[in-house]
Amino acid sequence: MSTLTVLVVLVVVVALAFDYTNGFHDAANAIATSVSTRALTPRVALGMAAVLNLVGALLGQEVAKTIGSGIVDPGGGRRGLVVVLAGLVGAIAWNLATWVLGLPSSSSHALIGGLAGAGIAASVTVHWSVILDKVVVPMVLSPLVGFTVAYLLMVAILWAFRGANPHRVSRGFRHGQRLSAAAMAMGHGLQDAQKTMGVITLALVAGGFADAGGDIPLWVTLAAATAIALGTWSGGWRIMRTLGRRVIELDPPRGLAAETTAASVLYVTAFVFAAPISTTHTISSSIMGVGATRRLSAVRWGVARSMVVAWVLTIPMAALAAAAVYGVLSLIA
Repeated sequence: MSTLTVLVVLVVVVALAFDYTNGFHDAANAIATSVSTRALTPRVALGMAAVLNLVGALLGQEVAKTIGSGIVDPGGGRRGLVVVLAGLVGAIAWNLATWVLGLPSSSSHALIGGLAGAGIAASVTVHWSVILDKVVVPMVLSPLVGFTVAYLLMVAILWAFRGANPHRVSRGFRHGQRLSAAAMAMGHGLQDAQKTMGVITLALVAGGFADAGGDIPLWVTLAAATAIALGTWSGGWRIMRTLGRRVIELDPPRGLAAETTAASVLYVTAFVFAAPISTTHTISSSIMGVGATRRLSAVRWGVARSMVVAWVLTIPMAALAAAAVYGVLSLIA
């Protein structure tokens, strides 16, 4: 087996490891609200999220193509593979750091930052215009849209059910939340598993095992879908507590409104704009939006501030980690 083939295999394995960390890091995105409102038990919620993560990963390839060809052009051969490998390791390092701290940062932006940082360190082409249009602009807009739409949807729910029996309403919304949580889980798979598909395809092209611009191989799709599903099943309890309880105490109507809003944003950005947005940013801002309908002080803005700081730091910190990893790997690979 040639050195190039070994590097390709290594990149694929590390990419699937990243996908797995993405699953357990972001499991809370899909199920924190439904668990905190007791619409679902934790194990049932995780099982449902794992299955629907897998299903969602099979629904499209547009986000994967953005990641696979739009972020960085690492070139072919050994150097290109080292760039991709360093980007993945940088992203994994940031994922693990924020997971330990219980901060719901973006795995998507960690991956994009890692690829960009490794690309800068290797002096290869980084597509800054694509990063601006497909990453930075959606990174700013998606939380704003999530917050605003969730707030308005919750206001509409409060108005529509203003005279109803609270106990009966909560029970009905708990049933509805199972559907909204399922939609959120499928949207998570649609967005996040595709990013790993794109990275693996990027490595295959760099190693000469695939043609640039071609369709993503079926085995890549299935492997990425399985890895994120397994990661989701392993859970993400630290971050789940942050999203489900520390930002605001959720009730079933607010949980349904937050999940419905976040899932809608995920589907629109994936199918219409092919933009790799953060499921973490989207659900977190939606939770803040529904919380603000109670009163602004009901949202624990100190926790929210810490989350926003993690969001802002994700791309540059993952980029720095990846650049450092590239510096080391370039000496030995």
